[in-house]
Amino acid sequence: MSETGHGGGTGTPHIANWVAWIAQGLGEGNPIGQWLHRYEDLVFAGIVAMGLCLIAWTASRRPRQVPTGWQNAVELLVQGLNSFIEGIMGPHAKRFAPFIGTLFLYIWAMNLAGLIPGFKSPTANLNTTFGLALCVFLYIQFTGIRSFGLKGYLAHMMESPKDLMMFAIGLIFILPVHLLGELVKPLSLAMRLGFNITGEDAFLAVAVGFGPFGLILQLMAMGLGLILGTAQALVFSTLSAVFISMMLPHGEEHA
Repeated sequence: MSETGHGGGTGTPHIANWVAWIAQGLGEGNPIGQWLHRYEDLVFAGIVAMGLCLIAWTASRRPRQVPTGWQNAVELLVQGLNSFIEGIMGPHAKRFAPFIGTLFLYIWAMNLAGLIPGFKSPTANLNTTFGLALCVFLYIQFTGIRSFGLKGYLAHMMESPKDLMMFAIGLIFILPVHLLGELVKPLSLAMRLGFNITGEDAFLAVAVGFGPFGLILQLMAMGLGLILGTAQALVFSTLSAVFISMMLPHGEEHA
């Protein structure tokens, strides 16, 4: 077990990982070791992304009429996610399922990565979760502009000003406040996700610190991490879908 002096920035205990071991083995003065030490969460986030891409490629490279193996598992997962997102977004689900589904799978895989020996959960780092929040924020604004048009989007964000004075007030005051409010929503999700995964990883690290005597505690920590890691991914993706729905025109079946 070691203490993190970066990434989380709070000295939270966590289990040592292979990237940290490599960085330590290269020495403090080695530029590669310094880069790995500073960006180990980015390395693991990239590994998770490549792992998901590899699974998707393996499952889809030779599709069969009657799916088996990876293809069957992936298709069941995709169908389940599509049904789940449809329950939230209704007729808009087909349009947004790729983004919301990918968001869930990526966060879920990163959350659970810390349960694998030698790995680390990138979502225990607020830089990772804030990056996800920024992606969601930008996608929501893109959705608003695409749905309403730029003029309609600005009118929507400025409370539909009726005259020049209200337009000026809306542009100077209302629009920045609304944009800040739109940014705060995913940022709150990012903080919730980051702190929860940090707590889970810290609990597991403390359990591992007890050695063989903490085996039951370790199993409890891993079970808790599996449940809460899944729940946090669901919360982040579900509320992101809700935020996107709020930016869509009301009373229309198709955006």
